[in-house]
Amino acid sequence: MQSQKQTNNTPSTESRDSHAELINPFTEEVIKKFEYESQKDVEAKLDKAHETFLSWRETSFNERAEILNKFASLLNEQAEEIASIMTKEMGKTHKEGLAEVELCVGIAKYCAENGEKYLSPDEETLEEGRACTHYSPMGVIFSIQPWNFPFYQVIRYSAHAIMAGNTTLLRHASNVWMSAEKLEKLYLEAGLPEGVFQHLYAKHDDIEFLYEEQRVKLVTFTGSPGTGAKVAEKAAKNLKKTILELGGNDAYLVLEDADLDIAAESAVSGRMVNNGETCTAAKRFLVVESIYDEFKKKFAEKMKEVQMGDPSEKTTRLGPMARKDLIEKLDDQVQESLDKGATVVVGGNREKRTGFFFQPTILENLEPGMPAYDDELFGPVASLIKVRDLDHAIEVSNASKFGLGGGIFSKDVDKAHDIAAYKLDTGMVNINGFTNAKPNLPFGGVKQSGYGREHGSFGFHEYVNIKSVRIIEN
Repeated sequence: MQSQKQTNNTPSTESRDSHAELINPFTEEVIKKFEYESQKDVEAKLDKAHETFLSWRETSFNERAEILNKFASLLNEQAEEIASIMTKEMGKTHKEGLAEVELCVGIAKYCAENGEKYLSPDEETLEEGRACTHYSPMGVIFSIQPWNFPFYQVIRYSAHAIMAGNTTLLRHASNVWMSAEKLEKLYLEAGLPEGVFQHLYAKHDDIEFLYEEQRVKLVTFTGSPGTGAKVAEKAAKNLKKTILELGGNDAYLVLEDADLDIAAESAVSGRMVNNGETCTAAKRFLVVESIYDEFKKKFAEKMKEVQMGDPSEKTTRLGPMARKDLIEKLDDQVQESLDKGATVVVGGNREKRTGFFFQPTILENLEPGMPAYDDELFGPVASLIKVRDLDHAIEVSNASKFGLGGGIFSKDVDKAHDIAAYKLDTGMVNINGFTNAKPNLPFGGVKQSGYGREHGSFGFHEYVNIKSVRIIEN
């Protein structure tokens, strides 16, 4: 779910030394160190992944499903421990950590239950005979994933890829390598053969050769548009397919007939989710001018109620941001917007305390050229934008360089559905609320939010060679 600036994929914890340091964003203390693997270590893991693929692709759907169902059970049984790992590593509140695990369980079960249906051959009748369309596993999948949903982002791609008969090499963001380590252990404990899922504890320089390796068939990446473009370029030079999820600046349209209480509550939920560090978070609120002041009042009141503090406490709604460099980037974006004429409705500052805390914030009087108008602010900062009417709201929404998700608040659901389906240039739209990813619905965007779709049947078909076999019988 999530998109990040370029630092997400070359984290500040990655040093020139022999190890990566994991820093608790609540205490600012080092909690664990991981020794870096060498390029030779990575090469050995690639050898293992390819060797294992040759046998794993021959396994039955039932065998793969059994392992994924066991994996789902283990996730469920160890949910408390997993949520605690995420809280320590990147500041996710414990409650949201448990919700992330629940989503991961759902994805694993969905893949187990539906893999055979979507991956079995299709048959067609031809004038000269018949044909079969096969969904064949590709080989080794190379994945680079971010820190903001350290379990979900990985399971989102890997469960589909593994169920389809592939093996995978993951390079997770180095500030969440405890999550990566736990994921690999859980997959093995569930019965996945060694070599099907492996994590690379390596610096980015030592994985660059994978783009040129013939045994690597596809590269999937979640992160910033800048880094995503570089990943796509490297893969394209070697004619490799890529799947890119590159974040967004999701606009939520608040129309004249909206229920403003529902809209205000959903606005806070949609902006504060995962400490504001979510690619599909509700970031821009395009409010028709006739109801602007009333909505702003309700939105500000709800935002002021957000309790910030220790992410391990059940009552905490907003924890710290994941890293020092990320809160510094957000602070710079807010300050630049203010310098260019934006004003603060609520919040606006870093907290003067231990931990990487940024106040729940609403900015208004925004114009093109301001970071809070144009760019993705990856933290608990909402952009409030007044629009003349519905047509103006659609125009402002579609003018964004991003196109991941968005939303509409209106009591006329049929009208909202038509706007969502035919007028908004995004990959996903919510109507009258905020929800995140679902295992059975396609996930992805357009424009600088990337391309490719994960989840549902689409998630399986991204990771296979769709092959037609024709049988001539005349």
